Amino acid sequence: MTRSDAMKNVATVAGLAVVYFVAGKLGLQLAYVHASATAVWPCTGIAIAALLMFGYRVWPGILIGAFLVNLTTAGSVATSIVIAAGNTLEGLAGCYLVTRFARGKEAFARAQDIFKFALLAGMVATSVSATIGVATLALGGFADWATFGSIWCTWWLGDAVGAVTVTPLLLLWWENPRLRWTREQITELAFLFLGLFATGWVVFGKPFHSELKNYPLEYLCIPFLIWAAFRFGRRKAATALCTLSMIAVWGTLHGYGPFARESQNASLLLMQAFMGIMAVTTLALAAEVTEHKRAEERVRHLAVSDPLTGLANHRQMVEALETEIKRFGRNERPFVVLLLDLDGLKSINDALGHIVGSRALCRLADMLRLYSREMDTAARYGGDEFVLILPETDAEAARLVAQRISKRLAEDGEEPKISVSIGMAVYPSDGETVNEILGAADRDLYREKGVPKKRSLLPS
Repeated sequence: MTRSDAMKNVATVAGLAVVYFVAGKLGLQLAYVHASATAVWPCTGIAIAALLMFGYRVWPGILIGAFLVNLTTAGSVATSIVIAAGNTLEGLAGCYLVTRFARGKEAFARAQDIFKFALLAGMVATSVSATIGVATLALGGFADWATFGSIWCTWWLGDAVGAVTVTPLLLLWWENPRLRWTREQITELAFLFLGLFATGWVVFGKPFHSELKNYPLEYLCIPFLIWAAFRFGRRKAATALCTLSMIAVWGTLHGYGPFARESQNASLLLMQAFMGIMAVTTLALAAEVTEHKRAEERVRHLAVSDPLTGLANHRQMVEALETEIKRFGRNERPFVVLLLDLDGLKSINDALGHIVGSRALCRLADMLRLYSREMDTAARYGGDEFVLILPETDAEAARLVAQRISKRLAEDGEEPKISVSIGMAVYPSDGETVNEILGAADRDLYREKGVPKKRSLLPS
């Protein structure tokens, strides 16, 4: 490890310790059954997310943060060290189990892995910290053995819900922090969160509590979580979950909402159980929707792309030409069609085999990608013929592109050496329909080859 890497690692560990300490002190403000046990404990989610993002090397940050939290709360130095070790083992166990059985950082990409995460990190790993922590307090004389069960349940549930709500929020935003929202998406998101806030205020707020406290209106929030999952995917669904969780915690603490009971701790436990179930269900739904959209996108891509080269297929090429013809009708800017023919493909196939011949086609496709702008369309026309559509381009510029492709292909360093013949047609001077412009490029290609045209490339 270089000095720079070591400094970065120290900074990461220190930052994790600070974040863990602050989150832990905030969580312990809600400790009612015991000073060291709270039903709201985001630190578990922070710890597991940090280990999944940065690796096991950041475990000292968890240990330091947990030690300082416990030392400044209750118990002795010895009990604080043991409890901190339990918190660290909890995070390490959760990270290991998720990495081993639920695809690690990709745990929230599929519904089955989300359920595995909830079981392994949310239920199994969290029992480590709860058991070590409560046993240490009882053995040290800081907790009564008679209250072991209630303290353990509070400790465990707080850690479990922290894992299933905070970990996905941090991981999904770390994975993709950029915001690429259209104006329509921003408007819809605004309505979504305004509706969520308004519904949360009705369910967990003071104004309607006396009239509605005996009704299970917490389920009014579910449509907004489903909305987030269906329309915006996992990241926004996790954000909506944490937003609702904060509203629910605030309302429940103030004695409002359907979970409010005489005991503050019982109220928080009921609310956290609800949020844990909602978190797993919403994230699983969001993952299924995202996976379905990806499958649709793959099918859509296969429908318009060539399976060998990945370029646009014949159908997509024709659509692109029709689009450019319509665009010319609006701005009267010409475009150029290059028709490329890979020389000697049959000889390569006969001498070296079809695998080498397919690789030759892919080499030409790579050159087309290299010299294509974002607005251009590169397509495999069929067999050894390719088409490159160059919008808003004149003949001279297109000729330079053709020369660069030929030169780079000849110098790509792979064997066998390959070359390409290129025909060119300019719209509208060489043709005004798709068939005419392709026919003109076809004739120019055979003039370059210096052989008589024996067949037509045009569809019948």
